[in-house]
Amino acid sequence: MIPGTLCDVSLFENQKIGISDLANCQAVDCSRCDNLAEMATLILSEIEGNFALMGFSYGGIIAFEMMRQAPQRISKLILLNTNYKAPSEATIASQKKYLKMVETGDFRKITTDFTKESMLHPSHAKNIEIREKVLNMALNVGEIGFKNQVKAQLGRPDSRNDLPKINCPTLIITGREDRICPPTLHEEMAQLIPNSELKILEECGHLTPLEQPEILNDVIRNWWLNTANNNA
Repeated sequence: MIPGTLCDVSLFENQKIGISDLANCQAVDCSRCDNLAEMATLILSEIEGNFALMGFSYGGIIAFEMMRQAPQRISKLILLNTNYKAPSEATIASQKKYLKMVETGDFRKITTDFTKESMLHPSHAKNIEIREKVLNMALNVGEIGFKNQVKAQLGRPDSRNDLPKINCPTLIITGREDRICPPTLHEEMAQLIPNSELKILEECGHLTPLEQPEILNDVIRNWWLNTANNNA
């Protein structure tokens, strides 16, 4: 399980408990390298044998790189609220702005921004527990970790040509109101990835593991078991 930008391994607390009977769930730190290929290589080096892979947002971008490096080792793939495209000019500009804010001592303003309504469904934006969770994860990642994540993403390639090469069973999930990585991106991925299934969660923004944890667990469970039955 690979979290996203300004998220730490606690993002997947509900999944580690809720689907622990399906797999030995492990979440990894994705803030240790400022190079995407190096981050993917490091994670691959820490895991033995074949494995199922779940990536959220930036974690999904890392998952694409891991698929490029070692597709034969990945038995199942789950993509949550992610983006397969290279960064747009607008994204590059905003990320560079964030990097400059870190250098000028305004990191706390960035972490506060990540708890605002743009990240969450309106019904969850008022949830103090979720907002505090997001803020605490960001503070745990810290300035160095955040800069590493941003720099790695700025160098990411467009994965469009890689998607049709993904042969393992793939589950694609997003929130209906995800404004960071909107449903259209996931619909496009589902069309490009063979043997893939798309689920869009209602009353959910970008942070599916926190906003709809039980529904997310149910979707993963049903897909996982159906995949196992189809391969039997």
